[in-house]
Amino acid sequence: MNAPTPARRDADVLIIGAGPAGSTAAALLAERGRRVVVLEKSKFPRYHIGESLMPFCWHTLDRLGLAGKMDEVGFTQKHSVQFVTQDGRQSRPFYFFQHYDHPSSTTWQVLRSQFDQILADKAQENGAELRQLTTVTGLLEEGGACVGVTAKGDDGVAYELRAPIVIDASGRDALTLTKRKWRRRDPKLNKVALWTYYRGAKRDPGLDAGSTTVAYLPDKGWFWYIPLQDDVVSVGIVGERDYLYRDSRDPAEIFAREIGENVWIRDHLAEGERFGRFWTTGEYSYRSEFCAGDGLVLAGDAFTFLDPVFSSGVFLALKSGEMAADAVAAALDKGDYSAAQFAPYGEQLCEGVEAMRALVYAFYDEGFSFASLIKAHPELRGDLTDCLIGNLKKNFDPLFAAVSNFAELPTHLKHGRGVAVAG
Repeated sequence: MNAPTPARRDADVLIIGAGPAGSTAAALLAERGRRVVVLEKSKFPRYHIGESLMPFCWHTLDRLGLAGKMDEVGFTQKHSVQFVTQDGRQSRPFYFFQHYDHPSSTTWQVLRSQFDQILADKAQENGAELRQLTTVTGLLEEGGACVGVTAKGDDGVAYELRAPIVIDASGRDALTLTKRKWRRRDPKLNKVALWTYYRGAKRDPGLDAGSTTVAYLPDKGWFWYIPLQDDVVSVGIVGERDYLYRDSRDPAEIFAREIGENVWIRDHLAEGERFGRFWTTGEYSYRSEFCAGDGLVLAGDAFTFLDPVFSSGVFLALKSGEMAADAVAAALDKGDYSAAQFAPYGEQLCEGVEAMRALVYAFYDEGFSFASLIKAHPELRGDLTDCLIGNLKKNFDPLFAAVSNFAELPTHLKHGRGVAVAG
């Protein structure tokens, strides 16, 4: 049964949030001639974490016509990911270009305020309307279907907007997950992150100057070290709450203590100067119970977020925004806005998330190391690299059969694959 069409239509599609997922969906739908209104609570440019891109972000950016622009604006080029033990021993870097010859084998470390602005500008260039400083306060529902939103502009005046389809790309605010109580935490990936920025910190030579480094800490905690433009490095710690807060809750004290736990991090930060504030966040990994309802689709962090160890956040936002746009375009063409139209979207996206999630679980398992896996199964280095770069349209069964010899892997979650049906 088709979901009801709003009696008044202010747009073909309303999108909550102008981050990577929302702006990608907006740009692609507007490009098709659809009337799109994007409602964004902030004023761009604005700060956001999540600066390291996976190589397969290139494909969505290329579809948007933005791949070339990424080099023009001067973002740091990222050629690999490397892992460093506590005593400073570096793994052989996973160079993306050694795995396959394609423009996407070089990716970027981005300043999110600038990157997100580029995406929002593209959405507007394609014809989408962007309303900034606009807070969506709720979903309008009729007969169990979403038919629009309630919002409040920067003047404080509340109003309604109606459309046959709403895409919730509200980020970690996750409007729908909160309003409908759809959020489901990952049973094991309950980490805390603490991060800040350094200027003038050490960079490795040559191609490794822009690499993402994952540096190990005790109890399977880790540092990220992400070189950005203008001689800035993003440095963060991810770990269990009990580990990080074991003797202090002061971010400066925790950071200083943990720097001493990894030789490589201590060496690289020694010549740099920290600036700005410390940031924290917790409860990293979750997924929505459903990917969609009648007249409603979830995308980006508003749908799912996975522990950031492999820099999957922006990739999943871009990819889900692209996939949601295609699913919504098809629904609009049919005039069928029912939840069932979006079930294939959720199924396909969750399949990719599950592959990455299995690798994250392995990373945190005490018995697993990349070096041991590749030593035992050198033939699987290509599959492992594919998973690390976001090439998820392949069969990873051989890879995870081998990984299971070193780590306990999770069962696939059912969350997100189905849709909420009214009635």
